[in-house]
Amino acid sequence: MQAAPAPRTVPVPSAPKPGGKRLAGVITMFGSGLSNQTGAAIGSLAFPVLGPVGVVAVRQYVAAIVLITVGRPRLRTFTWQQWRPVLLLALVFGTMNLSLYSAIDRIGLGLAVTLEFLGPLSIALAASLRRVDACCAVIAAAGVVTLMRPQPSTDYLGMGLGLLAAVCWASYILLNRTVGRRIPGAQGSAAAAGLSALMFLPVGLVIVVQHPPTAGAAAYSVAAGVLSSAVPYLADLFTLRRVQAHAFGLFMSVNPILAAVAGWIILGQNLGWIEWAGVGAIVAANALSILTSRT
Repeated sequence: MQAAPAPRTVPVPSAPKPGGKRLAGVITMFGSGLSNQTGAAIGSLAFPVLGPVGVVAVRQYVAAIVLITVGRPRLRTFTWQQWRPVLLLALVFGTMNLSLYSAIDRIGLGLAVTLEFLGPLSIALAASLRRVDACCAVIAAAGVVTLMRPQPSTDYLGMGLGLLAAVCWASYILLNRTVGRRIPGAQGSAAAAGLSALMFLPVGLVIVVQHPPTAGAAAYSVAAGVLSSAVPYLADLFTLRRVQAHAFGLFMSVNPILAAVAGWIILGQNLGWIEWAGVGAIVAANALSILTSRT
């Protein structure tokens, strides 16, 4: 008679350590920022063929595919009260990317992203009454003055486009809050991305007819859409579940530096020490505001 087999012990997976979660979140945040700025730099390589408008059109298409796949919006259930902020968000989304890429074409990746970063920074500082945040606002303003100081080579149109991107990014944040309150999940953002892509569809068709894209330009544009839209969006969803919001905001301030480095390595765009001082002042203002705030 055979003996009964000994009971098998099923290993119980141990709960992930908080430190491991934070480390994974930090690595993901760095990868997200690096992907975003690398994608913008790669997209710039297609400017000679497609121009900023063509590259932005492709990026909007990719963003729409990703967000609609993730958000799965039920458009038929939207009320007019829900549609209004979604329509505004779609307009702002497209304008933000178009103004940013047009600024990159004129003043370079590092300066354009730094100016755009003033959008979320302004919202954070305006919502606070602390004296330290007032000092941070002064530091950031000094950085802007440094970057936009009058000189023969100053491209004021490019600077203006960068500031327009900042206004759009700030509006994008505020509208996303409204959409998030009125529409569950990511349905509102997905619907806005889809509408924005539809707005750029005629533009994309005209560009394809007038300036047939080369294989390289098409590949650069698609890469920009994936690296600057799909990867950061999915990475941020992963990150915000593992790190605190203030840590996420603090790491966001590294993006202008990553943009300057990506512009230097991929596009050969060098910043002088005065430009670096302006970028550093704006980054430091955001970092100081977050580090001194309460969780």
